[in-house]
Amino acid sequence: MGADVVGTGADVAKTGAGVVGTGAGRAPRAVGTVWGLLVLNTLGSAGARTIVPLPRSLIQMVTMGALVAAFTLALALNLRLRVRPSAYLFLLTLLLVPSVISSADLQSGFGALFRCARLALFVGTLWLLSRWWDGRETFVRHHIRMYFAVLGSVAAGLAVSPGAAMPELYGGRLVGALWPLTPPQIGQYAAVITGLTVLLLLGRRTDRLSAAVVVVPSLVLLALTHTRTATLGLLVGLALAVGSLVLTSGAARRFFAWAVLCAAVAAVGFGSALQAWFLRGQSRENFSSLTGRAKVWDALLAAPRSVPEQLFGAGLGDKSFGGLPIDNSWLAVYHEQGLTGVALVAGIVVVLGGVALLRPPSLSRACAVFLISYCAIASYTEAGLGDASPYLLHLAVAASLLAAPVPAAATPLPVPAAPRRRVPRWARTSEVT
Repeated sequence: MGADVVGTGADVAKTGAGVVGTGAGRAPRAVGTVWGLLVLNTLGSAGARTIVPLPRSLIQMVTMGALVAAFTLALALNLRLRVRPSAYLFLLTLLLVPSVISSADLQSGFGALFRCARLALFVGTLWLLSRWWDGRETFVRHHIRMYFAVLGSVAAGLAVSPGAAMPELYGGRLVGALWPLTPPQIGQYAAVITGLTVLLLLGRRTDRLSAAVVVVPSLVLLALTHTRTATLGLLVGLALAVGSLVLTSGAARRFFAWAVLCAAVAAVGFGSALQAWFLRGQSRENFSSLTGRAKVWDALLAAPRSVPEQLFGAGLGDKSFGGLPIDNSWLAVYHEQGLTGVALVAGIVVVLGGVALLRPPSLSRACAVFLISYCAIASYTEAGLGDASPYLLHLAVAASLLAAPVPAAATPLPVPAAPRRRVPRWARTSEVT
């Protein structure tokens, strides 16, 4: 199934199924389990009603238990605490400072301190995994595999109960019927693994059949969610990523040419249908206000704040203001971690983007460009860059791709043997007279 798409190198050219494999010196298989537990932790506990009602306390217990298990397993795999220097993780660690300072006065309740502990455990797990960040596509494969499994649960819920999976409460948009997932979440997961799989295909890290197994159902689910941000992030992110390969890859040039041609044909032949899908039945006034988000943003910016609140925020919360979701990463960080948090998050994006621009063209660089650009676009209408979330996992994968390869240990040169002195025959045996 979807795991086949995450193969490596020449193995894929020989066998389409033997795509997973781990070479010498690569991360152990248990690292994929740790990554899956991190993905489970970031799925969240709020969403649509599921077919079998799941108490929120149970969901939170599962997600937090997954994070504790991920940290424990990562620590067991890295008992010597070997980590790789990472500007991304360093800035993410610094982000804990305004989070703790703003949460310490309990203005947002004890839940703020709990969220700080969760973020610290999340960042600690990433530090432990950084030992295996070597610029290869290892974590890209883990990323695709885990989110494809999540989308599999969404598809299963749609097959079991279409009414519960596309409720009227969400305007007929696809939601998680087995696990509470919102349309933006599903759209995000589908867009990210679609983009990464296309790039793996262009880089000849997988075959067409394996890529189609992931891309086709993911695009169908993305269309059913009617998620504009995820669609725009996928298109722009892929354009930038493929553009970074155009000068060095013939496959990228062909893909880019076909993409432009198909986009032109779709714009001419299906313009009205695409516009209707994009508007989702909303009025232009509602669309211009970003489905009411702009009103929440204006109220948040107009709210009076003390100097400490401006610098460090009001403490980690549920990314809402006045009972309404903020749905903007930058404003959510400003509200909860202040201007200090905004500066650190901006530093994360700028540093990763700058390193990606300085790297020579390669598949790893293209995947990193896609993930960074996607998160930058999605940050305008989605929150998550300042707390444990899928967006931080996306950027962690980008950081692993941009890490410099570990140099191989130098093999000591053999010491030449001392030349043997030839002894004359008359001197080899002594004669006794």
